[in-house]
Amino acid sequence: MRSRILIKIGGRAFEGEQGFRELAEAILAAPAVDVIIVHGGGAEISQALKDAGRKTEFIDGIRVTRAEDIEIVEKVLSGSVNQRISSWLEANGVICAPMSGRTQKLFVVQPLTRNGRDLGFVGQINQVNPAVVTDAVGAGKVPVISPISADEKGDAYNVNADSAAAALAAAAGCTDLVFVTDVPGVLIGEQTRPSLSIQEAQSLIAEGVIKGGMVAKMESAFHALTQNVPRVHIIQWQGAHTLQEVIQLQSSAGTTVKN
Repeated sequence: MRSRILIKIGGRAFEGEQGFRELAEAILAAPAVDVIIVHGGGAEISQALKDAGRKTEFIDGIRVTRAEDIEIVEKVLSGSVNQRISSWLEANGVICAPMSGRTQKLFVVQPLTRNGRDLGFVGQINQVNPAVVTDAVGAGKVPVISPISADEKGDAYNVNADSAAAALAAAAGCTDLVFVTDVPGVLIGEQTRPSLSIQEAQSLIAEGVIKGGMVAKMESAFHALTQNVPRVHIIQWQGAHTLQEVIQLQSSAGTTVKN
């Protein structure tokens, strides 16, 4: 079976061009593997909103996105960040297909609320139309996807990049979903847990061992796994060999979550 890997980019490894040079090297070294990329851009959004005199508020780790904010958020994610990632990869030999959740209605969303609280223009994905992504993959391109999406009326919404990655990994028939983070995996004490089942991870969340931002990432992992994505990896980028180790199921770093 041909591997199809969705990589959700995050972490300091991808703040500069060097990380993308290594990622391009890894993609080119695995021509028999389909690669899809989803990215966020939280730090740059925060800076752009600050520069515009906007106040940033988070509820349960989710950025409240007001009507006057969404244009800025979309310009950052679907404009500068998406274009920069695509251009860096293409400069290193990878043919990209830049797009967003709005492209050919890849993601159709509805407003997300949290414990009854309105988050503004923050979307929850309720429909995925993966053809635009799978067509690009079939044409030998690497889709590079901003999570900005739209509702049925075409209004733009900010979508959590982890949630978008999980939904797309399931809809596009991915064999692996890889979250690249700033931490080496799921830490139990000071040790990285090499593998977890959903049940084990849920117990660790209930016990407060897994906490903070890792809880939301785990929830996205659970969604992907219950929608038939075989494996979810939470890793820290270790260089160009990282992708090959994931493909060969020989990764010595990070945590693999299975159903």
